[in-house]
Amino acid sequence: MGDADAALRHAKYDRLIAAAQALPRLRVAVAHPCDAVALGAAVEAAALGLMEPILVAPPAKLASTAAAIGADLSAFRRVEAAHSHDAAEKAVALVRSGEADALMKGSLHTDELMGAVVARETGLRTGRRISHCFVMDVPNHSDPLIITDAAVNIAPTLEEKRHIVQNAIDLAAALKFGEARVAILSAMETVNPDVPSTIDAAALCKMADRGQITGGVVDGPLALDNAIDLGSAAIKEIRSPVAGRANILVVPDLEAGNMLAKGLTFLAGADAAGIVLGARVPIILTSRADSAEARLASAAVAALLADYQRSSLAAALKT
Repeated sequence: MGDADAALRHAKYDRLIAAAQALPRLRVAVAHPCDAVALGAAVEAAALGLMEPILVAPPAKLASTAAAIGADLSAFRRVEAAHSHDAAEKAVALVRSGEADALMKGSLHTDELMGAVVARETGLRTGRRISHCFVMDVPNHSDPLIITDAAVNIAPTLEEKRHIVQNAIDLAAALKFGEARVAILSAMETVNPDVPSTIDAAALCKMADRGQITGGVVDGPLALDNAIDLGSAAIKEIRSPVAGRANILVVPDLEAGNMLAKGLTFLAGADAAGIVLGARVPIILTSRADSAEARLASAAVAALLADYQRSSLAAALKT
């Protein structure tokens, strides 16, 4: 791949990063950044002006990791933790105390971090269901794609899907998509009583009609091809403002979402920036397999989302 092709491939993420760099640095509690990938991502995001990391980790592990990658941590606040579970709890506590504006997963299991997030007495729950989104930069596709939920909700109920859709629409607004066009995916574009995901899709569309989901245009069921390809939608004679033009893809369950996102990543060369929504603050969820661009884009998405949430709260307080 030539330099021009590489630059074009990451153009969508570059725009997100540039927009986030124009905002105040996000104070991010990084839970257990004790491997080269996790610590390196936090240090690089700080160097780009995307975040002000607070490193929550066992001091000896953090120091050895920093030495291994040649990172100088003297400019960063560090909070001592006994182990990964303790790091997750202390990172969440920093948010609850107002000392951090976002969370970032380090080298600990997602379940450990999310367990601290959803704890009833000490966590970061809100009235909204917590859900995950990938913001995907797919080569040769003109716009970023939001895919949800591929990491948190295993087999969501209809009510949980309503929250998942609303979270994704809010994320699209934060990223200034212009119009959130939501495709509720299934294996087909017709309602079939034998395929439960088509029934949920129809119900979600009616919820949007009745104002139970707001801020976006929702259609489904749609198969993947006629959700993102105008030619496929035309062949099936689907008349919809979403069909062929979707920028949010809502999958039936975690397995479908995970396979779709990883298929795009490993077969189509896409990058996937991961973010968790529905908690008090954005949660940056990265993987050791993520590219450097995807890790930085995840931090940028969190900064843009936090800014959107602050602006929305300020507007609500004025009314």
